[in-house]
Amino acid sequence: MENAQENLTIGVFAKAAGVNVETIRFYQLKGLLPQPERPYGSIRRYGQADVARVKFVKSAQRLGFSLDEVGQLLKLEDGTHCSEAAELAAQRLADVRARLADLTRMEEALSKLVSECNAHQGNVSCPLISALHCC
Repeated sequence: MENAQENLTIGVFAKAAGVNVETIRFYQLKGLLPQPERPYGSIRRYGQADVARVKFVKSAQRLGFSLDEVGQLLKLEDGTHCSEAAELAAQRLADVRARLADLTRMEEALSKLVSECNAHQGNVSCPLISALHCC
């Protein structure tokens, strides 16, 4: 008898992985998840390795990796390619740091404009609206 943990329908698999069925199909289309054979007259079945793979993909996405990058990481997952994985992570880290710098500049500019708006008196134009028109 097959192990119940290795005999999941796509709906049960999706629920166990914390995604919807469309996500499973999309990952299969993108080559991130293999599509199991469909026995004649039956439905495809998935196992815990498939659940773990989807959770890996979702974890990598939460760290900002694109699906293409996740695919690269999956090819390196045997653990013997740590330097290559580190290179991908270093590229992602540089991107995150650049976005953080951009967000800090945006925060400073918006904070200044909000302060100017709050100090705004009379019938002159709004400092925020004026600043947006200038550039």
